[in-house]
Amino acid sequence: MATNAIVTVQGGPDASPTILGRGPIRIPTAGKIRAGIKVLTRKASQNPKARAIYEKGLADGASFDAMERAITEAVPDLKDPLVPRNVPWFTVRESDFANAELARQIMDAYGEDQGEGRHLYRFPVIFPSDHWQTVMPHELAAWGASDKRFWSHYSPDGKVRQCMRFAPVPVDDTGRRTIRIFGGRKVVPRESNGGLCEPESCPEYQQRECNLTGRFVFFIPGIRALSAFELQTTSFYAMNAAVQKFQAVAFLRGGRISGFLDRQHTPFFITKKLMEVLRIDERGQAVRTPQWIIELDAPVDVAALMREHEDAETALVQATGAMTMLEGRQVANVATSTELERKAAQEAPGGGRPSLAQVLARAKDLGIEADRYLAYADGRWGAGWRLNQHGRTRAWEDLDRHRNDAHGYADKVQVALKAATEGRTA
Repeated sequence: MATNAIVTVQGGPDASPTILGRGPIRIPTAGKIRAGIKVLTRKASQNPKARAIYEKGLADGASFDAMERAITEAVPDLKDPLVPRNVPWFTVRESDFANAELARQIMDAYGEDQGEGRHLYRFPVIFPSDHWQTVMPHELAAWGASDKRFWSHYSPDGKVRQCMRFAPVPVDDTGRRTIRIFGGRKVVPRESNGGLCEPESCPEYQQRECNLTGRFVFFIPGIRALSAFELQTTSFYAMNAAVQKFQAVAFLRGGRISGFLDRQHTPFFITKKLMEVLRIDERGQAVRTPQWIIELDAPVDVAALMREHEDAETALVQATGAMTMLEGRQVANVATSTELERKAAQEAPGGGRPSLAQVLARAKDLGIEADRYLAYADGRWGAGWRLNQHGRTRAWEDLDRHRNDAHGYADKVQVALKAATEGRTA
């Protein structure tokens, strides 16, 4: 039976510093939904023992990894007896869940029979964070027999993609006894290639030992669990398309992708779509291959979402005007916009709800003009952050964290804008 897992999020918000350190948010997961299945190789299918173990494993809901280990132990001559097969459904096995009842609940609620038995073809999800990097963590990784050997990781400033590995376990002066390590094994940059992650010059990547891997982290409406669920994928097409969906929804919802999408409690849906995928064969030729690709769908009325935010913006303007009248704050008509921004910057955001003017004034205090900051923030969170109080608060807190490092933050903005420009012209 699987145990509870933890998804470490790279690129999401940092946790507060504690004795255990300061690091990325970690989301506990209660189980895995898998994107495909594994079947016996032609050689393994001709072996009666291998067939019997595989069929029993399917009937018992065992994981494909467990089946493969059992076959290899029973028939040592069979190396890698199972191979992946691309299918239009997702695999939900009790052995992939800490509580087997959750797997049964998912299949009872959303499984369907389309002529090939009862499978999971489409299911609703809601995401626990507004950072798409948090709900879809991903990396380049090379795996060994039991754990990761090397993996990609961005430097704190986001400029350098590093290749990381676990440091050797230290030993005492005698060289015969390992030193007890607090907090687990240490992580260090790989010595090869100066610690940089460059797939074109990486032997593991060129030998297909290192690959892009990612996962969606979500809750499923109607399935009662405090922990989230995950769906792993190695498809660049699926992850790239999902990022575009996340950004589009965030733009329409004021920077939000978490929770239900509208007042009708519409969720995202995860399904599969048959697509022709372009790949490069061993001779360097472009080849198109049909594959079932994970697709993230957001079946919402876009016009309704836009109206909701128009209403929110109107209410915000009206509330600000009413509060100004009640408090008797009158600003002379001769005051310039610069003076207003300076005044706004001196006021702490009431109740954690800064105005757009206050955010822009804080950015100006760090030496970043309004137009440049808006371009940077829109690229990072989607333009909807301006209208949403949570989006503006997030921007304010981001600026506030860098109030003692104005030069570093300005450099960060410059790098992001340059990357965005290069991406548009590529």
